[in-house]
Amino acid sequence: MKYLFSAFFMFLFFDSSTRHQKKSDSNWPEYNGNGEQSHYSPLRQITKENVGKVKVAWEYASGGADTTGNRSQMQCNPIIIEGILYGVSANTQAFALDAATGKEKWKTSLTDNGGTTSRGVTYWANGNDKRILFGAGQWLYALDASNGKLIDSFGLHGRIDLKAGLERPGADEYVRLNTPATVYKNLVIVGVRLSEGETALLGDIRAYDIRTGKKVWTFHTIPKPGEPGYETWFPAEPRLRLGGANSWAGMAIDRKRGILFAPTGSAAYDFHGGNRKGDNLYANCLLALDAATGKKLWHFQFVHHDIWDRDLPAPPNLLTVIHQRKKTEAVAQVTKQGQVFVFDRLTGKPLFPIEEQSFSQDAVEGEFTSPTQPVPLKPTPFTKQTFTEQDINPWVADKDSILARLRKARTGSPFIPLTEEMTIIFPGTDGGAQWGGAATDLEGIIYIPAKQLPSYSSLTKRINSPDTHTLTANQLYQQHCGSCHGTDRQGSHDGSYPSLININKRLSRKAIQEVLMKGKGMMPSFSHLAESQQKTLINFILNNIPTDEVVSQKKTVPFFQHMGYNRWYDRAGYPVSTPPWGTLTAIDLNSGEHLWQVPLGEYKELTAKGIPPTGTDNYGGPLVTGSGLLFIASSRDEQIRCYDKKTGKMLWQHPLPAAGYATPSTYSVNGKQYIVIACGGGKLNTKSGDKYIAFAL
Repeated sequence: MKYLFSAFFMFLFFDSSTRHQKKSDSNWPEYNGNGEQSHYSPLRQITKENVGKVKVAWEYASGGADTTGNRSQMQCNPIIIEGILYGVSANTQAFALDAATGKEKWKTSLTDNGGTTSRGVTYWANGNDKRILFGAGQWLYALDASNGKLIDSFGLHGRIDLKAGLERPGADEYVRLNTPATVYKNLVIVGVRLSEGETALLGDIRAYDIRTGKKVWTFHTIPKPGEPGYETWFPAEPRLRLGGANSWAGMAIDRKRGILFAPTGSAAYDFHGGNRKGDNLYANCLLALDAATGKKLWHFQFVHHDIWDRDLPAPPNLLTVIHQRKKTEAVAQVTKQGQVFVFDRLTGKPLFPIEEQSFSQDAVEGEFTSPTQPVPLKPTPFTKQTFTEQDINPWVADKDSILARLRKARTGSPFIPLTEEMTIIFPGTDGGAQWGGAATDLEGIIYIPAKQLPSYSSLTKRINSPDTHTLTANQLYQQHCGSCHGTDRQGSHDGSYPSLININKRLSRKAIQEVLMKGKGMMPSFSHLAESQQKTLINFILNNIPTDEVVSQKKTVPFFQHMGYNRWYDRAGYPVSTPPWGTLTAIDLNSGEHLWQVPLGEYKELTAKGIPPTGTDNYGGPLVTGSGLLFIASSRDEQIRCYDKKTGKMLWQHPLPAAGYATPSTYSVNGKQYIVIACGGGKLNTKSGDKYIAFAL
């Protein structure tokens, strides 16, 4: 009963006025349910016995979907406070609904917010002062929770510019706050998304006064001279030359102990580190910080000198386990490599052995790979760790050509440095685990959605001279655009990055110029490029000039660039690896033992041929309830499913109007339990949508 009381307390403490709620009502007060990032609710009305009777209770069209190009998304995990649901639309407008009916109460119209795909909002209250903290673009807004209006006394007329303080020489202007901020007492704590090229801004973590917007503390993820960790960067003064190491995925907070747990990503540039010799603290770390002051308590680095884009992809989970017969407050972190690391929350001591293992050092000239990387010996990985000939899909469409390419590629183990040859990254560049993260329950079990699809890339050497060098228009495009939009401008196979072929039919020259200057969605601003370079790029994209037009460019480092985030599909459009391609795994973190694993999602046309469900690429997290159910959408087949958390058996599924690349929320109003999911689609070549769907008995 002690643990059950603690779970209810987490849901109720946010606002003292919740003591006036009906006892039968329950909130979902913050991103992923609570500060522990558990994705857990004690609600028990929907059970294994009656889940088959769950139906759509209401729908809300939030607006803003790109229904022509299918480029918009919604990744929002909505929060529910005192019967009001707060979420974000497909075009990044915050809104409030009656959580029982889906009727809109208010919606913002912040036309200059520069927003990208949002994962939700943050709530804070003190008496009658009730606020929604809302990140969009480079701005953190404070809204009156009752009407959505800006609170003028916060920051500059209701918002803070999060780019301020992150600048460095030669950096671009790309800053996005798309994961909800974290609240601790009167502080709102933020990390931001940055570009991943060599022009990235600094990735500092910052706390602001929640009433005034005044900055209270900063933690430098790339240290200043004299700060701990500075010795892990060479040459000197890394903050003047480098960016990234940012906490973009969201944070967990132990409010009782005042500890903030912040995961960080790689230092920029992602795939070559010749200009940042050393382990590069505090990139790729889990940071335990004093939430009141920002002082570091402990850290653990998951990848030394990351050159594989192995950001920590999701917030850590705080949970209680029985370790060596003793109740232990733990923190668990899932990774893109398909691993779970588990630590004592207070000391950072690993609960299971972690071994520094040797990996390939065969890198390009001027690279400084780490001789070892940390590998947990328990739990065992929740994805495969290698991709070889034996792992090719047995019914792959073009097996001979795939085999021929694979036999020339660098593959067979994790952490193979990229060279000018084709190199396999497995699991792919975005997981393993992805930003949706994992769920945990009161028994110490973790539930992890994951993907295991091979991706590949390589490096190409840049032309360089002592002062300046000339580039053809094609070379300029390859250097700044080719890694995402493809060397042939065809875009990525999975639709994550759009084709630029015939872009003149979709966008005017002026519109393209505006995107280059301001950025859009995941695309950073290229305002740091000279006007002549921007003009040359636009001409090349529009096919208005020959590819041998020449521009001058100042010498830049590093001298290698990668050749794209390429997921490997056969000509029929399926991953070349043996299924499952998407999985859902339960692991007992008391013992470190796996309990079950099932495919997550299916291709119906393959199932119809008698092929068992393969799982699919997926984005978004799970929801676990006190009645032993696990709800998840996430897969590209536009379904939401319910599983028995004890066995992994699927109990229920329901079609969605667009894929639910988001984490469901659950809550109760007037004694009725609801499950709600944002159906935004837009990724993985699926259609975009704008609806929130709520289910109930």
